[in-house]
Amino acid sequence: MKIVVIQGPNLNMLGVREQNIYGNMKLEQIHQNMKGFAEQNGLEIEFFQSNLEGEIVDRIQECLGEADGMIINPAALTHNSISIRDAISAVSLPTIEVHLTNIHAREEFRQKSLTAGVCAGVIAGFGPFGYHMAMIAIMQILNEVKALKEQQKAREEAIKAEANQE
Repeated sequence: MKIVVIQGPNLNMLGVREQNIYGNMKLEQIHQNMKGFAEQNGLEIEFFQSNLEGEIVDRIQECLGEADGMIINPAALTHNSISIRDAISAVSLPTIEVHLTNIHAREEFRQKSLTAGVCAGVIAGFGPFGYHMAMIAIMQILNEVKALKEQQKAREEAIKAEANQE
């Protein structure tokens, strides 16, 4: 199973910008932790970060047929990007939205997520650990999807076998 992690604007500045809000862990360290978890659990993982909305939309669209699920932190674009919301909806992949801070406890303009409604879930306020939680969540969702597909396939094969006996 392949997971694509998409990081939005200014997340490349983690560990430098506003450490009192976002902490001192760099994005590379977060990705290393996620990579270790992925390897331990037999997942393929890929990382993408951009400060440009169009590049993020392009990367989400590229996930169609390439990835099994996505983890996304749209950062500031969370609150105003209909195009990112539409791209997530269009690819119809299980997606977990992550925020380092609790967006609901921040400035009013940060409290609304336009992208949350098309994601399987949102994890906010746990700092870098939120990405670990997202990995567990996406793995659970993908395992459930896989089990449902296997059950459906078994049912179809049983129906075929029954039809062949008649």
